[in-house]
Amino acid sequence: MRELFAWLIQKFGHKGAKGGRIASQIILEGFALVILLGTLLLLLPISTKEGMTTGVLDALFTATSATCVTGLTVVDTYTHWTMFGQLVILCLIQCGGLGFVSLMAIASFLTHRRISVHERVVLSTAYNTDDISGTVRLARNVLITTLGFELAGAVLLSARFVQDFGLKGGIIKGVFTSISAFCNAGFDLMGQKEPGSSLMSYVDDPVVCGVVMALIVIGGIGFVVWSDVQHEVPFVRSRLHTKVAIIVTAVLVVGGTVLFYAFECNNPETLGGLSGRGEKWLAALFQSVTLRTAGFATVDQGALTAPSVLVSCFLMFIGGSPGSTAGGIKTVTLAVLIMSILAVMRGKRDVNLMGRRIPSRTVLNASMLAVIGVLLIGLGTLLISIFEPGIGLRAVVYEVISAFGTVGLSQNLTAALGGASRVVLIVLMYLGRVGLLTMAVGVFTRHTIDPKISYPEARLMIG
Repeated sequence: MRELFAWLIQKFGHKGAKGGRIASQIILEGFALVILLGTLLLLLPISTKEGMTTGVLDALFTATSATCVTGLTVVDTYTHWTMFGQLVILCLIQCGGLGFVSLMAIASFLTHRRISVHERVVLSTAYNTDDISGTVRLARNVLITTLGFELAGAVLLSARFVQDFGLKGGIIKGVFTSISAFCNAGFDLMGQKEPGSSLMSYVDDPVVCGVVMALIVIGGIGFVVWSDVQHEVPFVRSRLHTKVAIIVTAVLVVGGTVLFYAFECNNPETLGGLSGRGEKWLAALFQSVTLRTAGFATVDQGALTAPSVLVSCFLMFIGGSPGSTAGGIKTVTLAVLIMSILAVMRGKRDVNLMGRRIPSRTVLNASMLAVIGVLLIGLGTLLISIFEPGIGLRAVVYEVISAFGTVGLSQNLTAALGGASRVVLIVLMYLGRVGLLTMAVGVFTRHTIDPKISYPEARLMIG
């Protein structure tokens, strides 16, 4: 791994002034290499159970979904793949959750190799931090914290699953589910009960739902927030990023829970089929949390009412927080967009948030993420609607947003899609995981140079 890191650094050259561009290209190509390796491993006969075959596109789709921690599947993870294939998928999930760059840093830790300045730039880009100081310590904390939470989740889930699947099966499913939940991947091995059932058989189980939700939230809150929490920084003295990420996450989770309960409590195919009010609230809370790009399901997504589908699409589009295992345009982006809208409505020149002025570049980046995200979703929906004319628009939009936000929830559509539609989803999952800013910097600025001419200002009529 460290040799690969060094090769990528050497490939792009030591151009400190353009370190961000180099870092973005490394992240883009790193994820692509992991997906390619995963595809090749899943194509091996040892990866599939006897009598089953895996096409190249199915293997590529699965490897992309696992590496991009999405969870959309064209074949059931338990019934189709052998233990070797499941282990490959689990490794891809862990790679995608930690990030390709984090793995390279871990390799350097294990070999006691000094991390260069250029590599620190790559790490800071991967973690969405502006300062390279402390990135090595942050990477080490990310590794330790990740393993700690995944181990704790695995112990708790295994203790519960052993009751249903025996000692060996319970431990395997506990470890797999814990890693998948923390990395916000949504893959599961519950196909032993019923293929494609996810966690529906545990809709009223507070232990399974509680542990999985905790792992999802912790994994999706962001590495920088972990740093403040680990150093026991009081909330009022935390970084602005930490405050915004926590507040927006709490508002979205609570708001989503209330709305899902209101829209689905009388729907007999979802919450209405549950016996107690506490079970309904638990299912509503789980639905709200899992939409933060986790992809586990305790209710049938295809049976949701129209208002719930709309709320789900909004939450999937927002996703988790920056520098985390989650996808979407991110919680902080939403906060910046809302504050910029309020600033324009109030006629203010600056965008302020909690007593701080937000740089114009940050506002532009947030606007770019939202606009390009909507455009990609629109384009993906258009293409799949053309390729699959017999499928309803609601299911297509839900699938496309789920792929872009690396969520993994589906209205039972993924396996029914044709090859062209699956390619569209593969592209959306990849873009959603590496990030639109990373893609823009790594691809579109490859041959740009700093402008030497400043054009006169022009006034345009807007609105």
